[in-house]
Amino acid sequence: MKTSIFIKLFYAFSISIFFISCEDFVEIDTPSHRIVGDAVFNDEESAQSVIQGIYNQLIRTDYSDGGVNSVTTLAGLSADNIGLLRETDLTFLEFDQHEILPDNNRNFAIWSSSYNVIYMANSIIEGLIDSELEMGVRNTLEGEAKFIRAFTYFYLTNLYNDIPLLLTTDYIENSIAPRNSQAEIYQQIIVDLEEAIELLPLEYRNGERINANRFTALALLARVHLYEGNWSQAEALSSEIISQTGQYEILDSLDQVFLPNSKEALWQISPIGRGNSLTHTYEGSNFILNPGNPASLYFKLDESLIALFEPEDLRYSAWIGYHEEMNIHYPFKYKDRYSIDNITEYSMVMRLAEQYLIRAEARAMQDDLIGASSDINFLRMRAGIDQLTEEDSLDQETILEIIMEERRKELFSEWGHRWFDLKRTGKTTEVLSSNPLWNATDEWYPIPEQERIKNTNLTQNPGY
Repeated sequence: MKTSIFIKLFYAFSISIFFISCEDFVEIDTPSHRIVGDAVFNDEESAQSVIQGIYNQLIRTDYSDGGVNSVTTLAGLSADNIGLLRETDLTFLEFDQHEILPDNNRNFAIWSSSYNVIYMANSIIEGLIDSELEMGVRNTLEGEAKFIRAFTYFYLTNLYNDIPLLLTTDYIENSIAPRNSQAEIYQQIIVDLEEAIELLPLEYRNGERINANRFTALALLARVHLYEGNWSQAEALSSEIISQTGQYEILDSLDQVFLPNSKEALWQISPIGRGNSLTHTYEGSNFILNPGNPASLYFKLDESLIALFEPEDLRYSAWIGYHEEMNIHYPFKYKDRYSIDNITEYSMVMRLAEQYLIRAEARAMQDDLIGASSDINFLRMRAGIDQLTEEDSLDQETILEIIMEERRKELFSEWGHRWFDLKRTGKTTEVLSSNPLWNATDEWYPIPEQERIKNTNLTQNPGY
């Protein structure tokens, strides 16, 4: 597969990592001023800089930065939570109308940026093989790299289904790699996460929740088991995280959830990784309406989502903005639209509320309706809405419908949850068929044409 990739550049004066995009996978030149890889991975400070480089890349690369080409935005458009305020950009409209063309540049941005991050993770894992680092440091770095690789593959396979599984930096092998089945992708994700869980520490480095720890990997593995229908495993893993009350908690104030190192955060991305003076999140600049220039806003919340909120639901008042003249609602989970040298928010990637929702669904699927109701009530209590009671006499089907509704209200405009929920529960056609352009094959994005031209072993998804 010929994809735009990143070359590791280790500058001697800073001992840090940089990656330069190349047109072709095979065009990888080693700069004369690069520190030899073995030396980098035998020096703790240099090795820490390498792994920090991949975290920094997550706030700069399309699929994960929360911006216009991110999973949050584009998968949000594909579902029924986020809509377009205007239809002047056809590349956005294709996601909104489920008519994505294989040469859509935003679709290519998700694919190529994801594989760039996977390449970076692979290079770190390979670099650590013969490393002479102290074992604890080496284990942590390997665990972080394997977690990030698993995390990135999770999104790729849930967007594209079968995809190439690349576990090496060998450009010859990668340039002709065919697609692997989603079952194979999930198998590797589980292997990476289970190994990461064994390797990662319990605590965050320097107390900053911008690096993965053991519970970050546990949280993603709980989600994977939920998606795979492994209910008991999903329940057990989410329970282990929820039990860490000294480290994580559901915050009473919704305005504190997205603050740096929020106790609800399992993993966040810091905007400081961009390496410039801009310190707002891209979710903030992407979704918050600029009162001085409302015409600059591209996105709005779908009215079907707004209709779900009860008037007293605190999530409506805290997390949704409204512009009266334009009569539109917009995501307002992040409050900082534009900031320089003043970090007020981190980009939330994974948080504790999702673990309650995972456990509720896993319990409901095992007919533990009381346990499922208890988990849902924990979030409903925070939202200030009525609790489910035994007098409601709710059956399994109704409980599951309530859980899906709570997922939609709790996790909107966060990492495409609604799009993936519709697909994994088989409800895409039921929910989205009101759009006359909808076809069942629209569940999967097209493999980018730019990639298929370079690698003839890449087949296309049906319908494209």
